[in-house]
Amino acid sequence: MPGAVQRTLFRNFGFKLVSLLLAIGLWMVVARDPIAEVEMKVPIEFHNLPDNLEVDSASFTEAQIRIRGPERVIHRLQTADVRATIDLASVHPGERTFDLTGRQVHVPQDLEVVQIIPGQFHLSFDNRETRTVEIRPRVTGTFASGMRVAQVIADPPTIMITGPQRRVDAVEAAVTDPVDVSGALTRASFVTQAYVPDPLIQVVHPTPIRVTVIMERSGDETK
Repeated sequence: MPGAVQRTLFRNFGFKLVSLLLAIGLWMVVARDPIAEVEMKVPIEFHNLPDNLEVDSASFTEAQIRIRGPERVIHRLQTADVRATIDLASVHPGERTFDLTGRQVHVPQDLEVVQIIPGQFHLSFDNRETRTVEIRPRVTGTFASGMRVAQVIADPPTIMITGPQRRVDAVEAAVTDPVDVSGALTRASFVTQAYVPDPLIQVVHPTPIRVTVIMERSGDETK
């Protein structure tokens, strides 16, 4: 019986010894791997916002996250490896405060989140509204002596905008980038873009705007 035990114990002894040494070496490397920390800023991702709502906050939040783990993993860490996500599926029009904890921050395996700034943030929500507004061209420049602007035509004359309801309702008109009519004597045409200054309002179908400026002598009577 002892002979059978010895034969089993020493069978493939060389391979067993190598495996043991490799395991010990790996354990020593991991055990001696120093712990490091790093801070990084990542955007907070908003998921599942209801189709009929818009975020009505002028600035979107970034999170400053401090992460701890093995130095070898920390050195390979990229900003894209860290995600902060908030589920908006249950929100309604109005204001709401969100907690930002380790449950909402996703990091690679072997790393842990040790600090999140801010721990809370505040957002407002409003119903989405879409409406058509007129385009008001912006005309600039030094006119020729005795000349003035008689008429300004925008083609198309309107655009469609969308965004939080209260902000869309406050818009009187969209404006164009400035068009310079310096030196024009009769008429001049320009291709430009129209926009709404509020960053939370979007143009539904952006399209180039042709602005035609018609000049006349300042002494002419309007018929």
